[in-house]
Amino acid sequence: MCFAHAGGSAAAFRAWPGLLPDDVELLAVQYPGRQDRFREPCVDSMGPMAAGIAAALAPSLERPLAFFGHSMGAAVAYEVALLLERVHGTAPVHLFVSGRSAPSRPRHTRELHRLDDDLLLEELTALGGMDEGVLADPGLKAVVLPALRADVRLVETYRAEPGRRTGSPLTAYCGDADARVTAADLLAWSEHTTADFTSRLFAGDHFYLSDRAPELVADVAARLEYAGHPGQVA
Repeated sequence: MCFAHAGGSAAAFRAWPGLLPDDVELLAVQYPGRQDRFREPCVDSMGPMAAGIAAALAPSLERPLAFFGHSMGAAVAYEVALLLERVHGTAPVHLFVSGRSAPSRPRHTRELHRLDDDLLLEELTALGGMDEGVLADPGLKAVVLPALRADVRLVETYRAEPGRRTGSPLTAYCGDADARVTAADLLAWSEHTTADFTSRLFAGDHFYLSDRAPELVADVAARLEYAGHPGQVA
């Protein structure tokens, strides 16, 4: 199960099915308020977001599940994993987090979600991962902004419960030129699992996975195969 970054959607992983082995099925979370869920209210806090996803997954827990989340999606995947363990006693067979500091690391948020529309878009464009064409298209801005603002608020107001750990093996990824995540931020994810922890850097910035998808997906698949979980949903 794949979880996209802030402002992203399930389409962020559209190339992945062709890169995965035949015995791995890819599912991706479609957050409310975008694409085919455009008419649904956006969710701007972690609790309701994680609860909604966990509830949707409940009927599928007889199948082995692995989670991959990038940036905001890493935090959402982690919280969903904790919730499934607490409520259903079922942990993902592996948790992959990418481009995100560990929840235990201090975060200096700027409260971008409080900015007006134009300033918010300009700030996010400067951070990367935002299509500059959105700024020049009033109609597109109106479509994108509600979900984008909700995601930014979710990220900026999220506070993990201290001391919580998942029972899933955890692998943390990052681009070696990511200005948002330091090596210490990445390695601190080891504090959030009671199982095995590994990490790996890829060449690139915060959105390294756009250019390194074949390498990244191959690494994910290899770790799942090594763990002996054929037919899992990633």
